[in-house]
Amino acid sequence: MGSKSRERIYGASVRAAAEQAAEARRIADRLACEAWNARMLGFQDPAQPSPALGDALNVGYRYLEVKCLGCETHQTVALDIIRRPKSTPIHELERRMRCNDCSAVRGYPYKRSHLVALRTTKISVNAPPSRWWPGER
Repeated sequence: MGSKSRERIYGASVRAAAEQAAEARRIADRLACEAWNARMLGFQDPAQPSPALGDALNVGYRYLEVKCLGCETHQTVALDIIRRPKSTPIHELERRMRCNDCSAVRGYPYKRSHLVALRTTKISVNAPPSRWWPGER
């Protein structure tokens, strides 16, 4: 008679450990994104260190709110369509952001932007920009 396979002996414990590790990563990513949001909304600087692009997407932050320093408009940028490695820190995206309205007026790419916060939804009439600390309105 043969012995039990390694999959049968260790399979359940390996899968359980992998699930626990994935949950711990999600918790750590969520806390890192919330801490960065609190720092950006509270102090409005510095943007670094910031969570990685993949960390934000892992916990459901699909959008990055960006403010144009020229015309004071707020826009959201979808993080899942950005063509950068998932290990790219969020603060490195700031230098590549440009305002379409200001660029059209000036005739060249206008790149003065400021990162505001990570968001789970796009900016709309029902979800205005994050101008105040939550609860201070």
